[in-house]
Amino acid sequence: MLRLTIHNQGYWQVTIDAPPINVFGPDLLNGLEDLVERMKASPELSVIVFDSANPDFFIAHFDVLRGAEILNKKTPSGILPWFDVAQALYELPVVSIVSIRGRARGVGIEFAASCDIRFASERAIFGQFEVAVSSIPGGGSMELLPLLIGRSRAMELIVGGEDIDASVAERYGLINRLIPDNQLDEFVHNLAMRISRFDPVITRQAKTLINQRVAGPSINQKNASRSAFVQSIQRPERKPVLEKLQEWGIQQDNDFERNVGAYLNRIKD
Repeated sequence: MLRLTIHNQGYWQVTIDAPPINVFGPDLLNGLEDLVERMKASPELSVIVFDSANPDFFIAHFDVLRGAEILNKKTPSGILPWFDVAQALYELPVVSIVSIRGRARGVGIEFAASCDIRFASERAIFGQFEVAVSSIPGGGSMELLPLLIGRSRAMELIVGGEDIDASVAERYGLINRLIPDNQLDEFVHNLAMRISRFDPVITRQAKTLINQRVAGPSINQKNASRSAFVQSIQRPERKPVLEKLQEWGIQQDNDFERNVGAYLNRIKD
């Protein structure tokens, strides 16, 4: 599910490998929770890179088949367990970098947005399709996207529900840079290796100070989004939408999952 490569004590690489399309389900969440605990116990760690073993999918979306296992999971904080992971990635003094190829939709965008630095190749595709399938984004996009790309563009991405490519994502500020696909791995590796060679005390302090100067989303905001998501997926009006998604073969490596944005034009046909 998660493959950890330790390049040195200051630089870890985590590769997401959850066939067929890297859906965000309970197993991936458990792996991330374990990873966070290891990060907390590693004072020499300065930087962590997340990438995918599947060049066509970074994280496809939330696991609609096993999602209840995540929503019903209890956490010490009382908030959605994914938010505990996202909050840890934000607050831990370890610089988190995502290297994105393929599709990052729904919680895929939310995962990337919870990290500190985002790079993508021209193979990357981003989409926030929850509203188009009669639900509300409940994993952080309501809070994080307006901070990253502004209110109007967040409105376009969330309410419009269309896929965007990496060139648009770069212009909008969703990613730091668009890197040619054949250069992405080397670029990200070299940056992470560079950071790992700096004094970890100072590197970690720098991230902490930057965080103190940028207001992140509050727990109340996150809980409000979670509640809206749960309420939206329980509406009886959503049943025919789910039936349509199942008819199209959601969570399989197929044309629908590769071209979700285009399919959603026909969601009510």
